[in-house]
Amino acid sequence: MTIDQAIDDQAIDDQAVDDQAVDEQAVVSEQAAVTERTSRLVGGTTPYPWPYDGALTPERTALIVAGWNDEWWARCHDPALVVDLIRRLAESVDTVITIDHGGPARSLCSFDPPANALPPIAGSSVVAAAGIDAFFGSPLDPVLRSLGADLLLLVGLGLETTVHSTMRSANDRGYECLLVVDACAPLDPDAVPNAVSMVEMSGGIFGAVGCSESVLAAFGGATDSPVDPSVDAVTAMRGNP
Repeated sequence: MTIDQAIDDQAIDDQAVDDQAVDEQAVVSEQAAVTERTSRLVGGTTPYPWPYDGALTPERTALIVAGWNDEWWARCHDPALVVDLIRRLAESVDTVITIDHGGPARSLCSFDPPANALPPIAGSSVVAAAGIDAFFGSPLDPVLRSLGADLLLLVGLGLETTVHSTMRSANDRGYECLLVVDACAPLDPDAVPNAVSMVEMSGGIFGAVGCSESVLAAFGGATDSPVDPSVDAVTAMRGNP
């Protein structure tokens, strides 16, 4: 072999090494990108990290605002407390659906809600449901599937009624659900711990529970306070140490 041939062979070998290094770096970069895309979670959810597949995106996520009508506004305890939280959550996702619920005749009562008490939520669509469950007598399921939204954030008026019933029904249809508990107004504040416990039992039989600040942080939105993932959702909602 001549010196020139040796030099050429070495150059070819060096190029092969360089090409291999570039290929390996490309693989590493792609793996890192995949990991980043599939490792987004809402911090501090219980009883498991939500969503279960670690692939949180605004495109996959819909905010379902249950009980968004005058009747449920009048029924709930301090409904105005959750309005700002719901509006901020609505700004963080691509799909926001408010539910105008009907209900059984036996539950109809005489309410006198304040004029214009129910505020609008910018960018939201309204789905009318025939019952307390937002999926009953409504197009909610086909609408969500047409949008490719399979991660649901459940909020609204009537934690232990409209929100809870809708979450159970969504779970039965295969949706991955997060109860954003501090963005839900209960009818009876004393019912909150039990409503949360029913979601969390058996490892999260109906989904998981979290707080609005953690959801906003996961989507890169502005939060009002540092998020401590160790804080239990009910404790955080009550503001207890």
